[in-house]
Formats: sequence, structure tokens, C-alpha cells
Amino acid sequence: MNVYDFDKTIFYPDSSATFYRYCLKTIPRAVWPTVPRSLGAALRYRSGRLGAKELKEQLFSFLPAVRDVDVLVAAFWKENEHRIGAWYLAQKRDDDLIISASPRFLLAPVCEKLGVSLIATEMDPRTGRISGENCHDVEKPKRFSALYPDAHIERFYSDSLSDAPMAELADRSFLVSKHKLLPWPT
Repeated sequence: MNVYDFDKTIFYPDSSATFYRYCLKTIPRAVWPTVPRSLGAALRYRSGRLGAKELKEQLFSFLPAVRDVDVLVAAFWKENEHRIGAWYLAQKRDDDLIISASPRFLLAPVCEKLGVSLIATEMDPRTGRISGENCHDVEKPKRFSALYPDAHIERFYSDSLSDAPMAELADRSFLVSKHKLLPWPT
């Protein structure tokens, strides 16, 4: 099994940020009322006064105003699926696993189309609220081990050193920088 982070790894840039910008453009009446609080949350996050989970919930706080999230997500992927790296598509295998901090409801359709498994942040698409923890950092290997207790990771790919806990589980790991594969730093 090969395991991949999603954002800035096989999809560039970040799917949640790209989706947010897409929603600002396509459903402005739903998103714009939440922008001032989202900007404040982003500033508090940058200064270390707010966690990633709380920031993500604020950014997605427009979701209750969306009539059909599934239709919105499908339209988003129709416009953005081309951002998946050719390097990944060339080596994709059926037993690949994507593990991401982005919301499951956002990534599930594209992972299904790719025919790969997914572990992601569990966010209610009707409310924008996250159940459990944001799937990031040490949370990734916890979820992986819970769902795949006997699995063997041949290769792991990520753009971020914060994924070192996952990299340690793999035979070989790679740091991805704008679709360029580098050896994982030791």
C-alpha cells in the first residue's frame, strides 16, 4: 500500500482553500456574510490563538446556507480535477490511500473517481462542524492504525514535515514540492 497526503502533494495548491475561493465566486451570498469572522479567525490562527480545527469550522461556516452541497462539490471537482498531479496519476494503484486534513465530504467524490481509499477530517457538510479531531499531524497515524491495523505502507508522500509521524510508518517516504519528489529528510 502507498499512502499520500492530498493537499500540495497530489493536488496543488490546497483543496479546502481552492474550494473556499470557488464558493466565494459561485455562491457569494452564502459565503460573504461569513468573511469578516473568517478573516478574524485566520488572524488568530496565525498568531497561535486559535487551532486548525476551529479555523476550519469558521471557514466552512457558510455551509448551512448551501442548498445542495453534493451538487456544489461535484461542480467544484469538474472545474478543478485537472489540478491532480500527472506524476501521481502515472503511478496510482488501486490499493492507494489518501490521508488528509481536508474534509471527507470534499475529497470523497474525487477519491471515489480515482478508485482509492480515503481517511480525512470528518466534517458535517450541512453544518461545517468537525466531529473528533482535525486529521492532521499525529492524528493521521492514529486513524490509519485504527482502520488498517495490519497494513504495511510501502511508500508515503507528503508536502509537509508535519507528516513525519506517517512517514515513520513507511518503508520509504518522499517529500513533494510542487509535484517534484524528493527524499524524506532524515
